[in-house]
Formats: sequence, C-alpha cells, structure tokens
Amino acid sequence: MLSLIAVVGLAGTWDAPGADIPQAEITNGELRMKLYLPDVRQGYYRGTRFDWSGVIAALEYKGHNYYGPWYSRIDPRVHDFQYEGDEIVASTCSGIMGPVEEFVTNDSALGFDEAKVGGTFIKIGVGVLRKDSGKYDYVKQYDMVDPGRWTVKTHGDSVEFTQELADPATGYGYVYRKIVRLVAGKPEMVLEHRLQNTGRRAIPTRVYNHNFLVLDHQPPGPDFTLTLPFPIHSPQPPNKGLAEIRGNHLVYLQTLKNEDVVFTPLLGFGDSPKDYDIRIENTRVGAGVRIRGNRPLSDLHLWSIRSNLSVEPFVAMSIDPGSEFDWNVTYEYYTLTANPK
Repeated sequence: MLSLIAVVGLAGTWDAPGADIPQAEITNGELRMKLYLPDVRQGYYRGTRFDWSGVIAALEYKGHNYYGPWYSRIDPRVHDFQYEGDEIVASTCSGIMGPVEEFVTNDSALGFDEAKVGGTFIKIGVGVLRKDSGKYDYVKQYDMVDPGRWTVKTHGDSVEFTQELADPATGYGYVYRKIVRLVAGKPEMVLEHRLQNTGRRAIPTRVYNHNFLVLDHQPPGPDFTLTLPFPIHSPQPPNKGLAEIRGNHLVYLQTLKNEDVVFTPLLGFGDSPKDYDIRIENTRVGAGVRIRGNRPLSDLHLWSIRSNLSVEPFVAMSIDPGSEFDWNVTYEYYTLTANPK
C-alpha cells in the first residue's frame, strides 16, 4: 500500500509537496512548467491507472496556471474519489493532475480478459500487473509485478520518457516513448508519442487524455465555454439545470458546487483529425487553451465537478508485432480580454 500523500489545498501547486519526489522544471520563455517524473519508490504518482510519464504539476502562462491538484489530499483507502466536508479526497489511482493519459482495451486493460486470476496483464505506461479477480476495476490499485525499465532525459524545454516492457507470460511487449516539448517562441506544448510493439502479440488499445483543467482554480460555470469544430449531439445530454449543448458549444448554466457533476459524450465528429480541435475558454480570468490532435477521434467525453473541467478525447490503435504507432497532441495557451463580474 502506498503512503498517504498530503496536498496543500488546491492553490499551492508550484512548490513541491516533498523534496524527495523526482521532478523537473522546463521553460521556453513563454511557458513555465513543472513535471513529476516516474519512480517506482518515490514517484508522486504510483497508481496503476494512468500513464506514469508526463505528470504536469503546474503550467504557467502570463500569470495564469492551468494545472494542479483537483483534490485536497490522497488517501489509498478511498475508491476513486469521495467528498468529505469541504474536501475532495482522491484515491491512489485517481490522485493525479494535468493532461494525463490512460490506455484501455475492451474497457479494461491489455490482456486482462484472457488472464486467469493470479496471472498477469498489462497497463501501458504503468507496467505488468497481477490479476486478483474476474472483473476489472479501473480505479483499483493492482499489485505491480514489473514496472519495466524507465529512462528519463531532461532538457531545458522538454522531457523525454521511455518505458521498455516485456511480459513473457502473456507475450506482450513494447517500447513506449513520450516527449513533453515546449515549442520554441510560442505558448505551445506538444505531447509526442510512439508505441512500438516488441512482443509476439498484437496490441489493440485506445488511449485518452483526462485533461484535468483547473484554470486559475475557477469552478466550471457560466464563465467557461467549450467549443468544438462540429455540431455536438449526445445520447446522454448533460443535466438540464447545469449545462446544455448549443450547436458546436457546450455552456454551463450554473457554477458547479457541492457534488454537482456534468458528464456527457460529445459526438458529431468524423474520421478526420481536423475534428480533434477543442477550445476551452474562461471569460472571467481571460484565458483559454486549444487542444489539437493529429489522429482522428474515436470517442470524446466531458466530465466535470466543482474543482475541474475535463475534456477526454480518445484515439484508437491496433499495432502488429514489429510495428509502431505515433500520435501527437498540441496545446496552445492564450489570453482573452477578461470580463470580471
């Protein structure tokens, strides 16, 4: 069981919660960023849900901070997250921040469905895990069998992560490379990915980015607008009293509070990467972010509670042995004319 990690509120994100946590700071003159680095013993995030690479603790642009904890503290006894008075308490698997990614296969993990209890399965970006029951639980902390071999190279404006993993018991193996790069002279960040199949079995998977946005710690509400390049429709529209879809926009009708949740699938995209183009703006603080991918969307969701606004774009892939798949996501940060109320 991992030790409880305390997080000082939702405001203090630039100062490290512990000097022993591996981390890096990078800048391109426009953006300033702090990242936590993967480490099986001392890493900030050691859960078995999200990719360990590229955990962005803070990103600043022109006085605005886009990322940081959406929770008050982490407690390994919690399942996913829960409300305790004014606090939001996250589990070991969900206590992470920023544009973090999770790989899923058949709504579980790679190799989970065919593995026997006591056997192994793979969580890409995490490691080889032990199956302990017949049903997969994405927010459960599974026993780590092998985290693979992590290599991290830090430069002034980028951090490169590589995970090499092989599991002879299942036949899966891969080399996963991810670079968090700040674009020279621009307020832009690019997440560059490459997944190479080095095993004897094909890798069918989808990856999504949770995009935990905590822009200047503003709760989702009427000051926020989500814009997509296509008319949005949803088989599960958001709660009518909290948010609604208007053409290619989603707008909030009320500021989220207490245990309010806005969740909705965002459909209407086609098979072109041009539809992977997401804008989120806040008129009160006068800041926004544009998120663009170079691969087509396979799914798109919005999930938000009072502490964060998460747009979750999915990309699907199937990689044969000896082949590889690459994809990039570009984040453009910008300012607006603020409209304080």
